[in-house]
Amino acid sequence: MLCVLLLISGCGAAYIAPSVEPASRNESAPVDIVVVSMTPQAIAAANASPYSPRRVPGAFGQTASVPNRADQLDLPQTPGRPVDRPTALELRVPPAVTPASYRIGISDVLLLATRAPATEAEALTGILAAQNQRQGYTVQDDGTIAIPNAGRVQVAGRTVEDAEAMVFQALVAAELDPTFSLEIAEFNSKRVSIGGAVGQPALVPITLQPLRLGEALQLAGGIVAVDQDYASIRLFRNGTLYQIPLNDFYTQSRLQRIVLTEGDAVFVDTQYELDRAQQYFTDQLALVEAENSARANVLNQLQTEFTIRREQLQEQRDNFAALTELDALERDYVYRSGELVRQSRIALPYGRVANLADAIYAEGGFDNARGNPSQIYLLRGFGTSAGVRAYHLDARNPGNLILATHMQLRPNDFIFIEEQPITKWNRVVSQFVPSLFNQAASLSTGL
Repeated sequence: MLCVLLLISGCGAAYIAPSVEPASRNESAPVDIVVVSMTPQAIAAANASPYSPRRVPGAFGQTASVPNRADQLDLPQTPGRPVDRPTALELRVPPAVTPASYRIGISDVLLLATRAPATEAEALTGILAAQNQRQGYTVQDDGTIAIPNAGRVQVAGRTVEDAEAMVFQALVAAELDPTFSLEIAEFNSKRVSIGGAVGQPALVPITLQPLRLGEALQLAGGIVAVDQDYASIRLFRNGTLYQIPLNDFYTQSRLQRIVLTEGDAVFVDTQYELDRAQQYFTDQLALVEAENSARANVLNQLQTEFTIRREQLQEQRDNFAALTELDALERDYVYRSGELVRQSRIALPYGRVANLADAIYAEGGFDNARGNPSQIYLLRGFGTSAGVRAYHLDARNPGNLILATHMQLRPNDFIFIEEQPITKWNRVVSQFVPSLFNQAASLSTGL
């Protein structure tokens, strides 16, 4: 070992590993270094130093704009109606009708199904007739139906259930089989008239289910009004005229569910005909076309000015990018040294404050094989004094790396990562072993 040391000293060289040493350990150092552990409190104090990131030129935050010429872009108003057009239509809704059970009326057709009598052959063989006789009966003007062998039965004004009870009594009184069923085959006594601007004017019957206004209009072919703005549904009931503007009818579902009753008359009224205003519209549309042509000319002019302004902004941006690429602009930098994948100078970003993690992991980060994670430093000058503050980050615990994301960078900061002890020894060996062999060869030659 003594021989090795003598040979090393004879080489006239020694390996010097860079490291951060406070002034107390290196009194001859020209710069006083104060090592500060990187804690949340130390980071807050360091970040309190004033710093304003450089800004990109205003052209990057601007958009192409042109002079305001809204007065030249006003479109003419939509052609209106002639002077004699009606005012807004008033909504007058009829009172609600409480749905009630259907009551049979004159001209309704009832379908009576009774058991067919057994033939003599069926009676002798004991076979019962399985067929029913179905017979339709029209309610007469006196409100009755005439059932053979049972006579006339009063059914008008009664519900189906009540009519069944009356027929049952009539069959029992005539000593006939009271097994039967009764239903309404045709509803003819209660109708609502639908007319006006509909697909097919009709008399719509009221059935067992309540007849609602929307349903009745659909049964009449739907509304076919040309000008819905001035059309209305008029309902005449018991001497009173009610009115539902068509726009209200389409937008309010409650109006479509209005229950109609016997004797109602519904008329879709187009109070204002478009034919009367055809020439008026022709003149107005000609005016619109002329003014639209003038408006198109203004828009073309504005488009040209917009294109010129946009090209000017793009030229300013391209010039800035070119100067940046040529390194011809004043920039703020931080420096990376020590055991990093690539030692370099990196520019601080425009418009925001970078942090220590940004610098450590830029350009490949630090070398995990050679770098010592317990010895990561951010070196920063005190300002006018000759001192340096070294913020020490011990990243052996990866959780401490979160601190690096909070430590803000300032211009001319140095990031330094020391080497691993094994890396230092490997470098000593790699540098001095060749020298040892050379010295030994020289000694042997001299002998």
